[in-house]
Amino acid sequence: MALIGNSFKLHQNNSLSGISRMTQSQSLRVSIHLPKVVAMMNSNTRLERNVSVSVESVVNELNAPTAVEVVDPTSKQHPTAVGGGVEDAYGEDTATDEQFDTPWSVSVASGYSLLRNPRHNKGLAFSEKERDAHYIRGLLPPVVVNQDLQVKKMMANIRQYVVPLHKYQAMMDLQEKNETLFYKLLIENVEELLPIVYTPTVGEACQKYGSIFKRPQGLFISLKDKGKIHEILKNWPEKDIQVIVVTDGERILGLGDLGCQGMGIPVGKLSLYTALGGIRPSLCLPITIDVGTNNEKLLNDEFYIGLRQKRAKGQEYAELMNEFMSAVKQRYGEKVLVQFEDFANHNAFDLLAKYSSTHLVFNDDIQGTASVVLSGLISALKLVGGSLADHKFLFLGAGEAGTGIAELIALEISKQTKVPLEETRKKVWLVDSKGLIIKSRLDSLQHFKKPWAHEHEPVKELLDAVKTIRPTVLIGSSGAGQTFTKEVIEAMSSLNKKPVILALSNPTSQSECTAEQAYNWSQGRAIFASGSPFAPVEYNGKIYVSGQSNNAYIFPGLGLGLIMSGAIHVHDDMLLAASEALAEQVTQEHLDNGLIYPPFTNIRKISAHIAAKVATKAYELGLASRLPQPENLVAYAESCMYSPSYRNYC
Repeated sequence: MALIGNSFKLHQNNSLSGISRMTQSQSLRVSIHLPKVVAMMNSNTRLERNVSVSVESVVNELNAPTAVEVVDPTSKQHPTAVGGGVEDAYGEDTATDEQFDTPWSVSVASGYSLLRNPRHNKGLAFSEKERDAHYIRGLLPPVVVNQDLQVKKMMANIRQYVVPLHKYQAMMDLQEKNETLFYKLLIENVEELLPIVYTPTVGEACQKYGSIFKRPQGLFISLKDKGKIHEILKNWPEKDIQVIVVTDGERILGLGDLGCQGMGIPVGKLSLYTALGGIRPSLCLPITIDVGTNNEKLLNDEFYIGLRQKRAKGQEYAELMNEFMSAVKQRYGEKVLVQFEDFANHNAFDLLAKYSSTHLVFNDDIQGTASVVLSGLISALKLVGGSLADHKFLFLGAGEAGTGIAELIALEISKQTKVPLEETRKKVWLVDSKGLIIKSRLDSLQHFKKPWAHEHEPVKELLDAVKTIRPTVLIGSSGAGQTFTKEVIEAMSSLNKKPVILALSNPTSQSECTAEQAYNWSQGRAIFASGSPFAPVEYNGKIYVSGQSNNAYIFPGLGLGLIMSGAIHVHDDMLLAASEALAEQVTQEHLDNGLIYPPFTNIRKISAHIAAKVATKAYELGLASRLPQPENLVAYAESCMYSPSYRNYC
């Protein structure tokens, strides 16, 4: 099917006011002026010169829409030929600064605009036939190359950069120019590029987002938009959205309040939903809710792109979020997955509790982190022996991640042993900024910390907590770098033959310890994993390769499983199923190398298995709406995955 090369002129019987909100009931006609017959709509419909068809049929039939000009026939500036034979469709040649010039335009593909459309652009991979059919001959150099050569060239270009942020910018530029090539590149080089498009580099990108911002990649909704959120959602060009990642920017990784500049997180997460989980890019929507920032540095930065005010809170904040969640459901339906990302503790828990019964919601910081850490612990048991119930867990950090992980561990122990959850929680201890969380502190604790307050004498320092609690597993989710000191690691090693040490905080600068420190201070005995990647470490002539406890193992497959089953709610059992599915992908060879997570090179197959287990659980719980259930859910998951290969436009 060829794309239409010339512009459409749209004429409405009445006024064009409100055309941006066309409904199916409105009668809008298109007169198409073509130099020749250029397009086949389908086997029954041929577009020819000066034929009138409805806009709706054009939009529905064309996979790659065309540049469209909307013209008001009642206007005095109705198109007339001007010098050089160019039609001044918008009256721009005669308009003055005092006159309003409405930019009626719905555009996408053909000629020069096709090369500027990231979803359809193929660059030098356009064939000779496509260049003729879509009016791009002469707009490209004469050489025609295949996609594989483009991947090779782009990787060579990216590897020339030394600074990770420059590599990030190069990847974002590619995404904005050629979406298909971007995902092809990311999928085929995932281990090398994952730290670039997401943690740790995305943290620096968010810090400098105002300076490096070029063009919007999602929706920005601010306090100024109260009462208009549903209308704003309509401004997004895609009507069928299946995954939304939303942040308010208050707790970006371990970097704190970055306000509106937190948009880098939803954009990065959704890139991984596509690359690792196979969710089609057009079905993904990144959103930032801007309620201000308490970051004085940003408020005084002339390049800051968000609201210059202190953060809204209380009722004002709750009302905006409620309007947002209602608008999302109204616009996209009850099965759209809304992932809350990098909200501060107080809002994260409240939002998850409030909307989990009415919406399909998921908090990656609480639930995704918990699921991937639990999977690593299940794998680690094969190295240290025993069951989860045989071990004792000590956390540094009692926020979203820490309490979320702790709860999922207790749930899994309860599931395995049939012991009540209240009892299995006693296997888990947490240390926050004020010391060990104990019963005597109950009245002053935030609500999400209270289940972890056990009977014990006060303990202020982490080292003293290690010596007193005598844990077999030490987990860092504090966001405070270098808090697993040499003394702490040595104490863990004196208590355990193979201490399990997970330094989960991101980015790298906030990690509780490095891989080198963990292996050196434990004399090579630690089973170590971290939130951000570390290079292999040599100790006493042996190479140690640490695992990365990265949420990207879980959320893409979880999201795919929810979507393909048509799930209407996220249940804790789905998170447990995802953890178990990931642990099943760890082979004995991986364990022999000290890895408790599988390599990312096989992540799409891993995601398919996770999706299948999650979907199975959705069907078992009666939460799946897509019936009947496919017989082979792994094969079905793989068949649902987006493939970043160029389409043939002729």
